[in-house]
Amino acid sequence: MTRNNKANDTAIAHHVNYATAKMGMWIFLFTELLFFGGMFLLYSVFRSKYAAEFHTSADELNIYFGTANTVILLTSSTTMALSIALVRKGERRLSMLFQLLTIVLGLVFLGNKYIEWGAHIRAGIYPHSPGLDLMGRGKIIFFSLYYVMTGIHGLHVLVGICVILGMLFFTAKGIVHQGDFVKLENTGLYWHFVDIIWIYLFPLFYLIT
Repeated sequence: MTRNNKANDTAIAHHVNYATAKMGMWIFLFTELLFFGGMFLLYSVFRSKYAAEFHTSADELNIYFGTANTVILLTSSTTMALSIALVRKGERRLSMLFQLLTIVLGLVFLGNKYIEWGAHIRAGIYPHSPGLDLMGRGKIIFFSLYYVMTGIHGLHVLVGICVILGMLFFTAKGIVHQGDFVKLENTGLYWHFVDIIWIYLFPLFYLIT
């Protein structure tokens, strides 16, 4: 009877810890949503005021890089989800493989963004550059928002990569396993959130009509 009570207490404690961890992650993501929501609202205000200049500025972005990065992040969401499903089934090594694939895809995304930013900077299009300052106010605002919003998103991708790298280490050490995977699951929620933000950024900057 005592053993049963201890087992029940352990199960209850595990459930409470799991629920608490999940709630904490959802609260964190809600604050992140408010943060990005504020930037999206600011973008909408300026886009309505400088619609023509926003449209012509978007034509200068490389839609192929934007599309490729969208596909990359969507694929990384799939690999992240698979890594969680596999660890829940006890397939530790396969889960680690898909975590590693997610990290690689995230690095490819950042590499593409680095190349794209580099091309704009070499062309003299960056905040407070002499070339950009001579252009219309709408164009200045567009590229300022572009660098700020995609830059902050890129920083979130980098943080996500570092966290997944930590989860890869935890999985290898057996800290994340079939019976305790909430850390990896929360990491997956964060990564999916980052991917969703990009799905909104892509049409806002690359597909303006």
